Amino acid sequence: MCLEVRKTCKCGSKTAQFHMRDNVMGQEVITELYCPSCSAKVTINPDTMLGDNGWVIEYDMDLAKFMAVSKLLLEPETVRPGFVFDNGYACWQEMYPGEQQDVLEERKDILALQKEEPSRYLQEISSWNINRIKQLKADGWRKAQAA
Repeated sequence: MCLEVRKTCKCGSKTAQFHMRDNVMGQEVITELYCPSCSAKVTINPDTMLGDNGWVIEYDMDLAKFMAVSKLLLEPETVRPGFVFDNGYACWQEMYPGEQQDVLEERKDILALQKEEPSRYLQEISSWNINRIKQLKADGWRKAQAA
């Protein structure tokens, strides 16, 4: 079971969902979230923060290290913001915040093919998925880089 967490950014204008893989870390490990609007005023501290396409996540690294050491039996120096995010212990629920709404709109026409032309639907949805991941990688979304 994985815990889902919602967090509102510092300026209060946007919300992001987080995935907490295997409940290794609790929601308290995410101390602050900055959207592209409010992150412009933030100096990123690489020891506690991670930037992703204008978004910034600030982690309580003391707590993250404690949880990783006690639950994963890792050495504390291996636990950095990138480790926490890239391994899914506290990362976006989706590839990026708001992806779910974007996806619904983008694939609306393709979904119409599902009943009318099932084989074409499978080809179109597969192509769409591949091209979408390529675009997300090109756009620089961190989670997409590993896809």
